[in-house]
Amino acid sequence: MPEEPTLRVYYDAVCPTCRRDRRRYERMAGEASAVEWVDVTANQARLRERGIDPNDALHSLHVEDEHGRLCDGLDAYLLLMRRVPRLRPLAWLIGLPLINPALAVAYRHGVRRRLRRQGRR
Repeated sequence: MPEEPTLRVYYDAVCPTCRRDRRRYERMAGEASAVEWVDVTANQARLRERGIDPNDALHSLHVEDEHGRLCDGLDAYLLLMRRVPRLRPLAWLIGLPLINPALAVAYRHGVRRRLRRQGRR
């Protein structure tokens, strides 16, 4: 089976939940996962080169596809989930027009709350 093109995931490696989510994704994706994980805290210059504000990167997961296109927030999660066969049905559900906007609001609220609780906002 040909390997999928690499995705570049800009994530908050300081966040314990984010690190746990990364490990969970890597377990589900297995060896076929072609993902480069980039810590937003340690790579702020790299973020700026890609046009990503480091503060925005703390507030929202960003994923860059093999063509250099960036997506963030729930759309970034959907891009990752669609790469893992076990997660594709969930990605389809989350992508539905009535569900996606509500989950996007909940995601943003949860991130703000997490950063406040960690004293990083």
